[in-house]
Amino acid sequence: MRTAYSVETVRAAERELMDRLPEGALMQRAAAGLAAACAGLLGRVYGARVALLVGPGDNGGDALYAGARLARRGAGVVAVPMDPERVHEGGLAALRAAGGRLAGRLEGRVDLVVDGLLGIGGRGGLRPAAAELARQAAAAREAGALVVAVDLPSGVDADTGEVAGDAVTADATVTFGAWKPGLLVDPGAGRAGAVRLVPIGLEPGEPPVLEALQYADVAGRLPVPGAASDKYRRGVVGVVAGSARYPGAAVLAVAGALRGGAGAVRYVGPAGDEVLARYPETLVHDGAPGKAGRVQSWVVGPGLGDDRSAVGEVLASDVPVLVDADGLRGLDPDAVRARPAPTLLTPHAGEAAALLGVSRDEVESGRLAAVRELAGRYGAVVLLKGSTTLVAGPAGGPVRVNPTGTPWLATAGSGDVLSGLAGSLLAAGLTAPDAASVAAHLHGLAARLASSGGPVLAHEVAEALPRAWREAGRS
Repeated sequence: MRTAYSVETVRAAERELMDRLPEGALMQRAAAGLAAACAGLLGRVYGARVALLVGPGDNGGDALYAGARLARRGAGVVAVPMDPERVHEGGLAALRAAGGRLAGRLEGRVDLVVDGLLGIGGRGGLRPAAAELARQAAAAREAGALVVAVDLPSGVDADTGEVAGDAVTADATVTFGAWKPGLLVDPGAGRAGAVRLVPIGLEPGEPPVLEALQYADVAGRLPVPGAASDKYRRGVVGVVAGSARYPGAAVLAVAGALRGGAGAVRYVGPAGDEVLARYPETLVHDGAPGKAGRVQSWVVGPGLGDDRSAVGEVLASDVPVLVDADGLRGLDPDAVRARPAPTLLTPHAGEAAALLGVSRDEVESGRLAAVRELAGRYGAVVLLKGSTTLVAGPAGGPVRVNPTGTPWLATAGSGDVLSGLAGSLLAAGLTAPDAASVAAHLHGLAARLASSGGPVLAHEVAEALPRAWREAGRS
């Protein structure tokens, strides 16, 4: 499990470690790791042109000491301070002793720009001087330079990933001691590039605020049938989806459920003919959900259109329920909170905004806050779809982030496939947080397998789910 910690927790761990180490030792550890990462990106250090964007804090010191190491290996290193009156004295002296120099701005062609403007304590966007240097870094990157951020890109909020105004966009980020949430949650994650964690001996004393399942974590949670399994032991999922206008939503949700490992799928809705034409193994019922037969979970909402009469009946059941798409419209928080069984809500940003009564932009810019607020308000597990998929529970604790997504998933119907997949995992007995997290992982992996770097359609994502399952299960 990859874990990320709050700024407060990281700061406390740094203070505790510094109390046990000689003065300056922690910064030297960070600088050594930063210099090694920069050298790896450059390939050849001797003769390389390196520019350091230097802030007044410890990140500026890390950059200066790393620059001194690169200069001693033959790189031409110039430091551009955000404030010439406030530069880390020891780092500046080390850089000058190694042959580096100061400059007033980033000039000429460079091979590598090191962003040491702000650290993890930066809040509220860049001040004018830092914003100007960020723009200079962007121009250098456009001209072919690589940009490496120290700990996280300047302008990104370390705790939330939020970006207010100008911010550095890095090709790589070298972070120290522990992951920070802003490196895993968009829009900040999109600014970080490839992230390298440099161990420096930190021992966080508080639980993480964010976690990401890795392949081994997913493999350990996949429900695998045994010799005594039958369709009921594997899980039967009920799907209430589709309408005369949106029959494809029903087909795609059923596809996600069937290819997600369900022992059987009971479909309820007006698109039975379309579902049977594609998946004859589906058990189709044209009456009320309560008369469809035994299920171990329900998926309700994809493509329902204006007729959402079945949502209330499904919510009144005593099995886990996933609510998506049209089922989320007008959803009553009290009805969800009163349920005796787990509920999983799977909104995209627009649906989350409607549930919270805020703008879509507010959700997109503050995804962590939005998913936590939704989970608390509805007493449910919430999977917030988007550029980074987040999963939060009603009792707090770490929010999960999915690392396997791809922009190609921004296609009609892919959310319907995800709903069916997550519903099948609920029916198999996974907890709602695990069902949501594993489904998001498999869904993203399937999209990558299906797309091969190009466009992909929702039904192709569903068809690739068995391959994604096999790949994840090998870990």
